[in-house]
Amino acid sequence: MARVCARPAAGPAKAPAGAVTVDPAVTGDLAAKTRSSPPNTTFWLRPGRHRLEPDRYAQVVPKEGNRYLGAPGAVLDGRKENQYAFSGRARNVTIRHLTVQRFVAPNNEGVVNHDSADGWVIEHATIQDNAGAGLMAGARQRVRASCLRGNGQYGMNAYKAGDSIRGLVVEGNEIVGNNTDDWERRQPGCGCTGGIKFWAVDGADVRGNWVHDNRGAGLWADNNNNDFRIEHNVLEDNDGAALMYETSYNAVIRNNTIRRNNWVEGRGYADRGDDFPYATVYVSESGGEPRVPARTDRIEIYRNVLENNWSGITLWENADRFCNSPANTSTGYCTLLVKDTERCARPAIATAPLDADCRWKTQRVDIHDNRFVLDTSVVGCAVECGRMAVLANYGTYPDWSPYKGERVAEAITHKQHNRWHDNVYRGPWSFVAGDPSRKLDSRQWQDAPYRQDAGSTFDPQAGG
Repeated sequence: MARVCARPAAGPAKAPAGAVTVDPAVTGDLAAKTRSSPPNTTFWLRPGRHRLEPDRYAQVVPKEGNRYLGAPGAVLDGRKENQYAFSGRARNVTIRHLTVQRFVAPNNEGVVNHDSADGWVIEHATIQDNAGAGLMAGARQRVRASCLRGNGQYGMNAYKAGDSIRGLVVEGNEIVGNNTDDWERRQPGCGCTGGIKFWAVDGADVRGNWVHDNRGAGLWADNNNNDFRIEHNVLEDNDGAALMYETSYNAVIRNNTIRRNNWVEGRGYADRGDDFPYATVYVSESGGEPRVPARTDRIEIYRNVLENNWSGITLWENADRFCNSPANTSTGYCTLLVKDTERCARPAIATAPLDADCRWKTQRVDIHDNRFVLDTSVVGCAVECGRMAVLANYGTYPDWSPYKGERVAEAITHKQHNRWHDNVYRGPWSFVAGDPSRKLDSRQWQDAPYRQDAGSTFDPQAGG
């Protein structure tokens, strides 16, 4: 487990040969020496608290290839006054062994790599107690062995204008306690909280991280992400889902330990009488698509252990959410199969190929060889908190939608090649198919017409 917040690796105690030394006693020394030095300069920040000039836009603007190394105890402190720590579009910047804290980036913006420049490497860094996102992401960014802790919105916001993030690696980090500003309460329905948010990222390896105690989702891939490998992570004690994969494509989710997630949000919905199966792994309008190039053409979820979470895996489609629909919360975006959103309009949307390609489909999801354990006395639930589900709503909106009625619910349940098989269940699990009112026991789930979980084993009394 990546316990890097408690035991951060120490930086160099002496300045490397040729490095420019930065003095914490001189306010603004880091930004000034960055301006006066050429590209590809290495800066060594001496022990102590480094400050920028007392202006909200006094951030460091690196040049291409710059390297920033923190000595043991080196801290760059925004003092709740500066908005950003590092910005600009210079490529291939490296930040190592540095603590960056108490900056006040606005909502949806970030403190480190504010402008999502490409090729940055963030290693052995601590990015904590900032407003907004601690870190933004660009193409080919590497975030390794770092502590993203207690930031107001996200630990990292993997978003770049123009949707051009490719080849992102997030490895061996501790991502803990983010969304301290509770943005879903401040802006209900914003979908803007959690440990890490990924937006339109093509190719990501998310491995070996400890993602825990975030207020909201742990990991949230939202809107036209593709080709993710999420593996060997520990996802635990997040208030919401451990993992959300939404309106996205082609992923491998394997060998993760997922425990005690969704207790706060799942219980909150249940207490309000909401019967929807809010899950710990939530796949929403996402699926495998062979026409979108990736390392897989499915969403494959396997060899994971899910223990004492509020519910399990839900596969969902909103029948009213598609390109050009007012119900599409990703305003202005269409699927990766249709570049021009305006094509998804009547009458063309009612016929092939647009009737299929204008909606994000939960399809080709393969869930196998997982272990699902539930002890209701541990979770503390008096209502159903151990559900697997594949379902959609009854389509009603807009009036020109070709997806009204039960068309989408029938497709996701029976026609889109979504399969559970060869799993192990311990505890009182139940199942939902088609719509929230259709609740099944394990035998009904395995029998026609659903025929799910072939080869799986069920022990309802063994949750402990």
